[in-house]
Amino acid sequence: MAFDGYDTGSLSRQAMKAELLDAETELKLAYAWRDQRDEAALHRLITAYMRLAISMAAKFKRYGAPMNDLIQEASLGLMKAADKFDPDRGVRFSTYAVWWIKASIQDYVMRNWSMVRTGSTSSQKSLFFNMRRVQARLEREASARGETLDRHQLRQMIATEVGVPLHDVEMMEGRLSGSDFSLNATQSTDEDGREWIDTIEDEGNQAADLVEDTRDRAQLRDWLVSALSDLNERERFIVRERKLREEPRTLESLGNELGLSKERVRQLEAAAFGKMRKSLEAYSQEVHHFLS
Repeated sequence: MAFDGYDTGSLSRQAMKAELLDAETELKLAYAWRDQRDEAALHRLITAYMRLAISMAAKFKRYGAPMNDLIQEASLGLMKAADKFDPDRGVRFSTYAVWWIKASIQDYVMRNWSMVRTGSTSSQKSLFFNMRRVQARLEREASARGETLDRHQLRQMIATEVGVPLHDVEMMEGRLSGSDFSLNATQSTDEDGREWIDTIEDEGNQAADLVEDTRDRAQLRDWLVSALSDLNERERFIVRERKLREEPRTLESLGNELGLSKERVRQLEAAAFGKMRKSLEAYSQEVHHFLS
């Protein structure tokens, strides 16, 4: 049942003209829908309780959503209630439908409050719809006692009252403090005003940093080439295989290839690093980690 072609006033007037169902008629319609999937019975049941759905939707206007959208969500909740209602449980349909209508409207309000997900757990949902009311009551009661609550005290009291963690209250307070703000909005009404996104610092590497990093890497490479040239061929081979490969070779595999013991390869490696360290000390301390 869609309402896109109606305005709020006409919907309300139609709902007020709908029949009032007594318990016996309501039960008969519920059985007809559940057992026979009688769409005429479903339509009559839903139409009779649209005034209830519209009344509940009106209570959520303060959250800024269009009234037609709220009524649409309320009607969806009403239809879900009709589909899941079990007349054998001895409960009036209106009592059962209230929960589904409210849940549908609340889910819609929270989905559309912000692009950032406002909350998904039952405790966060309760906090979203009750925090301002609880806060106002706590402040009134404190004022009546002649007390003034600071922000931390108030948050703690709200958390205790609603039964949620303190950090949930702090998070929700921020979410409820204002609606989303476009980063493409200008900072002033002037046509030449900067957009807010222009004020966000770029976390990427800046040009000057990239140039400096490239220069340092080139310098380090030259120093290492110079230090390696001071080694003999076997020492250069060991250093290259142990430090300059993506997957460094083991002392044992090098020993097998060179016809040496693993301990002897380790000694040659240490001696080669010692020579390189002396060469590099004349340049910079920056490369010491390479030999550690």
